[in-house]
Amino acid sequence: MKQVVQNYKSGELALLDVPVPGCKPGGVLVRSAYSLISTGTELMKVSEAGMSMVGKARSRPDQVAKVVQSVATNGVPATYRKVMGKLDSYTPLGYSLCGVVEQVGAGIDDVKAGDLVACAGNEHALHAEVNWVPKNLCTPVPDGLTPRHAAFGTVGSIALQGVRQGGPQLGEVALVIGLGLIGQLVVQLLAASGVRVVGADPDPVRCELAERMGAAACGDPASTAVEAAVAELTGGHGVDQVYLAAGGGSNQPVELAARLCRDRGRVVDIGKCRLDLPWNAYYEKELDVRFSRSYGPGRYDPEYELEGRDYPIGYVRWTERRNLACFLDLLARGSVDVEPLVSRIADFDDAVETYQSLKNGDLKAVAVLFRYPDEAVEAEAPAVPVPEVAVPAVAVPTQRTQPRPARAATAPVRLAFVGAGNYATSMLLPHLAQREGVELSTVVTTTALSGANAQRKFGFAEATTDLDAVLGDKTIDAVFVVTRHSSHAELTRKALLAGKSVFVEKPLALTEDELAGVLAAVEESGNDRLQVGFNRRFAPLLQEARQRFGARTGPANLRYLVNAGRLQHGSWYLRQGTEGSRFAGEGGHFIDTASWLLGADPDSVYAVATPGNDDLQVVLRYPDGSTATISYVTTGAPSFPKETLDLIADGKVLRLDDFVRASVFVDGGAGPKRWVSSRLPKARDKGQNAELAAFVKAVRTGGPMPVPLESLVATTAATLAVRTGLAGGAPVTLARAR
Repeated sequence: MKQVVQNYKSGELALLDVPVPGCKPGGVLVRSAYSLISTGTELMKVSEAGMSMVGKARSRPDQVAKVVQSVATNGVPATYRKVMGKLDSYTPLGYSLCGVVEQVGAGIDDVKAGDLVACAGNEHALHAEVNWVPKNLCTPVPDGLTPRHAAFGTVGSIALQGVRQGGPQLGEVALVIGLGLIGQLVVQLLAASGVRVVGADPDPVRCELAERMGAAACGDPASTAVEAAVAELTGGHGVDQVYLAAGGGSNQPVELAARLCRDRGRVVDIGKCRLDLPWNAYYEKELDVRFSRSYGPGRYDPEYELEGRDYPIGYVRWTERRNLACFLDLLARGSVDVEPLVSRIADFDDAVETYQSLKNGDLKAVAVLFRYPDEAVEAEAPAVPVPEVAVPAVAVPTQRTQPRPARAATAPVRLAFVGAGNYATSMLLPHLAQREGVELSTVVTTTALSGANAQRKFGFAEATTDLDAVLGDKTIDAVFVVTRHSSHAELTRKALLAGKSVFVEKPLALTEDELAGVLAAVEESGNDRLQVGFNRRFAPLLQEARQRFGARTGPANLRYLVNAGRLQHGSWYLRQGTEGSRFAGEGGHFIDTASWLLGADPDSVYAVATPGNDDLQVVLRYPDGSTATISYVTTGAPSFPKETLDLIADGKVLRLDDFVRASVFVDGGAGPKRWVSSRLPKARDKGQNAELAAFVKAVRTGGPMPVPLESLVATTAATLAVRTGLAGGAPVTLARAR
């Protein structure tokens, strides 16, 4: 078999052919599926190996002390031979992996051959095709958790043990210094624990990633941004706890911790940074300095790790193995998301080149995975479908602006429109132009003529091409973004930062990064006054049908056929390179309608398509077991209705026929019942008027927006996940908004 090794004397890295280990009692033989490179610990070892002998000695003073002691005991020649022999030998790399059990040793009764397990240990969970792993350093992977995510188990346990040492409590504020792999996981674990987190790292990319993962704010520790964020979140008192997840020789992390920690706060060292504690600063605040030892209790205890002697749970609640199982459970339940941390998945045969790229700085990464040969990947699959891709987690800000106080009854709501195309002028402005208590203030367009036309037709007070002037006008209450899809996210972001209530037509965003940018604007400004134009849930016919259907007790099945039809040649919807796919632009309508009818946001998305992605089948799964299937087709007969929907649950059926007629069938104890709506006129009411009325009311009164921000984000993430699922050919797990 092959294994990654390093010669510590020369610094040479190699993919070496070595014998397959035997299966000893008290452990299992595991064939690797994925193993994780720790870009902190492992790269430190790789870098040290490339140093001169003097450099090696300076980096490891603890080993130098041992050499000095050996010289005193055994003499110089014997010590020299011992040291050179140890240096000039291959050493293994790696300590976190996921694989399939091939053979079970004596004394093992909780796993069997064929089980998928996560493994830990820098002597056992190595970058090798096969490893022998003792009982207490491996644990079964929960059903539904993809192997490449389970490979994070050991690193996740390190972060988890560090958080446990900090003892976070609900409502506290924490500072994480160092936003590498461990720091990113600490941020997520704290956010999942109800702690508001500030991150500090000189790398702006890592800061942005941490904010997407749940941090309230992040910045360069050398700037004033971190101190300002801490002061704002804590009222000037300082954070309750600091987690040192940084490396290197600078003492800045320790000094920053003392400066930003509150009186009698807690400082937890997880990484390997310089720890020259400034005595006065730590003494005056009586700071509680704690250390986190690797994966948890049991680490470095040979009786626990090698002999399999567990600690009684009544005395030691969280051991190495229990931490490992706990982190996998958090991953499986969506409380933590590691997919956004994966910078690259490299084939195991390319291991040496991958390490060199990391060492040279050509590959800048948070986490890198090795993928082992195909036969291991095929063997790993459990009996249930395993999601292979995850949508990056999006943290919905918990700090919301207070609703504006209700305005005087006579004061109109002043609106500005950005864009005046066909949809704005046919479906939105006709309803608003005649609405009492609404003033159409300004229309912004890229061409003067279209603005002038809208001004003339709908009575705008002003037409302009200057967006900044509109955003800076404090008398404007709300901005409508009704432009082409590619500009929605950026215009929404700017309007939110300007403090405006925003109505943006679907889609809210075309990429995960655009969605994260919108939410970052919400977090930065504290302005969450946002509505996306998902109008179908406001349609009077569908509202009445839902009411007639009533509450349900069991899971539901929803089928939604969208006969979208062919686009005309030259339509800008066909410009997928800039405007996204057709489903990305329109699909949010149908996902939002399904979620509203089912009363929840989806957990996962599975999508398949015909060649060319013309016709799509999208299956959504919901927390209570309900499913929704959306058939989005372009090849149907134009004469057939565009939208037909069936909702089935608890012996009831709701039927919607293209917003023209609805019916509900109920088989109950009193016998079958049937409600059928009267047939509506040909001009279908898909809810735009009611949606606009609800939005204007929210702006006028300062009350909640018509649709919660969490739901808008979930629908957008599910829509984006369709593209991800089509590319990966697997179900996509949706990260829960926190």
